[in-house]
Amino acid sequence: MAIRQITIVGTGLIGGSFGLALRQQGFSGVLVGCDRREVLDAALVRGAIDRGETDVRQAAQDCDVVVLATPIGGILSSFEKLAPTLPSSALVTDTGSTKLRFVERARMVLGAEAGIRVLPGHPMAGKEHGGIENADADLFRDAVWLLTPINAEQQYTERQREYIELLESIGARVVAMDVERHDRLCAWISHLPQMIATALASTLRDELGDDEAIKEIGGRALREMTRIASSPYSMWRDIALTNSQNIDEALLRFEQQLAHLRENLRGPGLRELFDSANKFGEGSSE
Repeated sequence: MAIRQITIVGTGLIGGSFGLALRQQGFSGVLVGCDRREVLDAALVRGAIDRGETDVRQAAQDCDVVVLATPIGGILSSFEKLAPTLPSSALVTDTGSTKLRFVERARMVLGAEAGIRVLPGHPMAGKEHGGIENADADLFRDAVWLLTPINAEQQYTERQREYIELLESIGARVVAMDVERHDRLCAWISHLPQMIATALASTLRDELGDDEAIKEIGGRALREMTRIASSPYSMWRDIALTNSQNIDEALLRFEQQLAHLRENLRGPGLRELFDSANKFGEGSSE
């Protein structure tokens, strides 16, 4: 039961890169894109898809796998339109940065069949600038691709295994975990860094405006700390809305640590914080 057609809903950075990666690794099936016409035209020129449709139901006709690669609000909306009309043999997956809302929606729409017809996913890869123009066939190479199976005790179906093999063929490292753990971990390791970078860049702009000296004397640390501040609001709005409790908890804990740091600029607590941070860096390099 080989996968013969994949429909990619959202052919921007992630969806476009997925199409390019599949082609690079020799996927011989049909790749259908769904997006705005101008985005589809660009995806066709780049070779990320074979044909494009602006209507999501039309794009999904005869597909074996549907990959929802839009911001999370679009994922939920497209899923509700598509899921009741797709044959039971078609697998629906996604690339969203939060998973609980998608899992809840899948259970609501498909009931007991959700676990075999849906396989939520999240590639831990991206760039600060989106769009098909930034798509890269090697974006997922050596990157973790998280999966949050709806029924953890259930074995993967044949179609789900085939899809996982495709992910591995493009160089991704597939890791499965519980959906609640996924959203909490991502709040700390992905969503919190984005919020910090956004707040830092916004504060610098408020305090220093467009002072050219920032670019002249700002070093690598500043560039690295603010690089992802260029990420689009349209994507992060949906992440914040669908993972607000976990992000709120992470931000509160970080605020407490910042307050502790401020109170210890001349005290022993500063060294303790640096020692703790240095140990985290050592652990990350192992």
